[in-house]
Amino acid sequence: MATIYCNLNTGSGLKKLNEYLLHRSYSNRYHLNSKRSSSFFCNSKKHFHTTYRRKLKIEKGHQSQQVLSERNADYSGTTTEEEKENDVSKAILIWRAVKLPIYSVALVPLTVGSAAAYFQTGIFSARRYFVLLASSVLIITWLNLSNDVYDFDTGADKNKSESVVNLAGSRTVTLLAAYSFLALGFMGLSWTSVEAGNMRSIISLACAIICGYIYQCPPFRLSYQGLGEPLCFAAFGPFSSTAFYLLQGSTSQMNYLPLSGTILSASILVGFTTSLILFCSHFHQVEEDKAVGKMSPLVRLGTKRGSTVVKVAVIALYFLLFAFGLIKALPFTCILFCALTLPMGKLVVRYVEDNHKDKQKIFMAKYYCVRLHALFGAALAAGLVVARAVTKKYVPRPIFS
Repeated sequence: MATIYCNLNTGSGLKKLNEYLLHRSYSNRYHLNSKRSSSFFCNSKKHFHTTYRRKLKIEKGHQSQQVLSERNADYSGTTTEEEKENDVSKAILIWRAVKLPIYSVALVPLTVGSAAAYFQTGIFSARRYFVLLASSVLIITWLNLSNDVYDFDTGADKNKSESVVNLAGSRTVTLLAAYSFLALGFMGLSWTSVEAGNMRSIISLACAIICGYIYQCPPFRLSYQGLGEPLCFAAFGPFSSTAFYLLQGSTSQMNYLPLSGTILSASILVGFTTSLILFCSHFHQVEEDKAVGKMSPLVRLGTKRGSTVVKVAVIALYFLLFAFGLIKALPFTCILFCALTLPMGKLVVRYVEDNHKDKQKIFMAKYYCVRLHALFGAALAAGLVVARAVTKKYVPRPIFS
């Protein structure tokens, strides 16, 4: 029994000792593995952070170089574009300052007046026509230059880049050039009037020039009172067109040409389209005009009602045309040819209605009016010439003899 008991105890003790040793060995291995895992994890974490930082620095470096290169490219591209824009802008400013299309206001009254004289008398002098054209261009140049000078004085053209004074950089030179052109132009008109032996024409032309002077020059400056359009109508309509009619129809045998309903009707239509150009030229500068006290019709009315005025004016133009045809003041050919310009008139109305609020786009409105003015004047003159060729003889009813 004792032997068995000892064996049992010994076996139980050995078993417990074995379990204890196994447990301790497992614990040691666990702790060792835990330490190794923790060490490995820390080392991995440190390695990860180091690699990430290194990669982040490399990526930032690449991004910085890319951004820098893009900025350099954008800068160089922008510089090139700005240089191109400056070049284009300068060319456009010079074109606007020259105002070449506006010189149609010198061509149309002369052409229509000459055509009316040919319609009545069958006489046309090409030499006289071109002398009058050159003189008229000089007078219009005076109008444009002096207008820029006096608007510069009042501050109306202070921010107007296309002003001749701003481009030339000298008010005095611009003013001297303007009055030199006036003197040369008036000499040409006077010489032609003396040659034709018609003093009524030079009086009429002098009245037209006076209208231009009081329109813009001190101390009058009637354009600042909103009277520019009536003065423009009188100067380029009844005064100029009638004067050119008298000059072209006068000869050594007949130097007293009566005023007929034909020339008066034609001159009214010419004055109408010329005034429309002036009216539309103020759409883009309403705020500037208002700031300096230039109370043009558009400053008083606003651009919205101004667009309605343009529509009514174009309708009235064609209404007058057909009315003059009905009373036989103008021949049928004039009515027919001028009616062909209706699409251009419609284009002017639509363009102004659509763009009267856009200062950039509405700037072109006056050039659309110039097209209408030139086309209508050409159609009117062609109608008079063709009517003369068809009828061969025409005896107008004199209104003023």
